[in-house]
Amino acid sequence: MTSAQLVSQIHLKKSFLCIGLDTDLEKVPPHLLEGEDPIFAFNKAIIDATHHLCVAYKPNTAFYEAYGLRGWKALEKTIAYLNGQYPELFTIADAKRGDIGNTSTRYAKAFFEDLNFDSVTIAPYMGKDSVEPFLAFPDKHTILLALTSNEGAYDFQTQLVDGVELYKKVLETSLGYENAENLMYVVGATKASYLKDIRRIAPDHFLLVPGVGAQGGSLQEVCKYGMTKNVGLLVNSSRGIIYASNERDFAEAAAEKAKEIQIKMEGELLNLRELLH
Repeated sequence: MTSAQLVSQIHLKKSFLCIGLDTDLEKVPPHLLEGEDPIFAFNKAIIDATHHLCVAYKPNTAFYEAYGLRGWKALEKTIAYLNGQYPELFTIADAKRGDIGNTSTRYAKAFFEDLNFDSVTIAPYMGKDSVEPFLAFPDKHTILLALTSNEGAYDFQTQLVDGVELYKKVLETSLGYENAENLMYVVGATKASYLKDIRRIAPDHFLLVPGVGAQGGSLQEVCKYGMTKNVGLLVNSSRGIIYASNERDFAEAAAEKAKEIQIKMEGELLNLRELLH
């Protein structure tokens, strides 16, 4: 999926919501555990109930790898279902990979070719030769961790390097990578006040913004400082949507929570349209 196609879907659905499929068997409704593949059954129900309210899904691979082969098979079935039934949706492998060139190429092949995700999250710490192998894949997106929403982000990401905060160095340096037009960046919603500076460095790239909802980030603040004329935002909510209920109505409850966010996003998109005109 190209960025232009993603923007088109955002305006069509009046939403820039990304739903995180962080599926934990300790949290899914108990009746699903009786089935052959409770992870996929949960994901499928959530997707079918919410696909019209969002533009992207983001499985965090740790929640699948934790269950070994059956977890990986559930992830494979989930992405195949998304690509087959809802090809208009943008898919993100939240894998946070990053290693030397040849290894990164293999990671990229795993997520872009074998599983056929549209994008994958990457840790930039090892630099250019760990990122560019992902960028070499046409019409695929590499989502670089820039400024994350966790408390530990301050350990390194905001530290000064030659008088410049490290996350800004990451942004500035990565824009010089080959095929940098295929980059997106992770910026936590709990760091919304930093978005103004981030937009000075990367004014047009899409930002994947976790932390709205369960982590307390403000959608209004994120839009105020991070939205561009082409929207430029994918705002993720995981636990706040998918675990809205632990009963048989879990999918319907998830849809209600997603709808609440979508309505707020529709208002932000209307504000953007009025601003541009």
